[in-house]
Amino acid sequence: MTQASATTRLSIFPLAGALLFPRMHLPLHLFEPRYRAMMSDALARDRRIGMVQPRGDGPHPALFNIGCVGRIAQFEALDDGRYNLVLEGMSLFRIVRELDVTTPFRQVEAELMPAPSEPEILSSASRASLESESRRFADVQGYAVDWDAVTRLDDESLVNGVAQIAPFDVAAKQALLESPSLEDRAEMLVQLMQFFGRHDGEDSVTLQ
Repeated sequence: MTQASATTRLSIFPLAGALLFPRMHLPLHLFEPRYRAMMSDALARDRRIGMVQPRGDGPHPALFNIGCVGRIAQFEALDDGRYNLVLEGMSLFRIVRELDVTTPFRQVEAELMPAPSEPEILSSASRASLESESRRFADVQGYAVDWDAVTRLDDESLVNGVAQIAPFDVAAKQALLESPSLEDRAEMLVQLMQFFGRHDGEDSVTLQ
């Protein structure tokens, strides 16, 4: 991670299991009134939404400190008030404090952590290990994957893409988000796929 810099006010969308990384995309469907209000507000202002994972359940759960700012790159307003949208990751952020607001959606003061100007790269050994373990994990899970397309991805897109879609628990997802480098994240992904992808003797996968 790069050193924190500018402070900003962010409207946040707490969503367990949903990771966004700089230069990556995250499709979302907003249907709750408070998040429809957040979407309308974001469109009227700077088109930014802060994605962050909650630490628990309930209407107002505690939040992890690190999230990612997303810019609304595409959206579709449905007739019933719901939205389909795609966020483009801009930078990670660290929550400084939650703000006392009257809006139905939560807002925080956050420090932005600018992403490196160029995508990071992996060692050839790390890339090979990640691709191999991803194939094994996908086969066990029963996922249909276009591996030709996967091999054409740059290292950053591969690592962060797997981190976004892998069915790990909230704590594991957060650890991936907070990894200090792409190399560290790739190594953690391999370890997590090995840990979470255990056979139970009946060709199924245990995810707990």
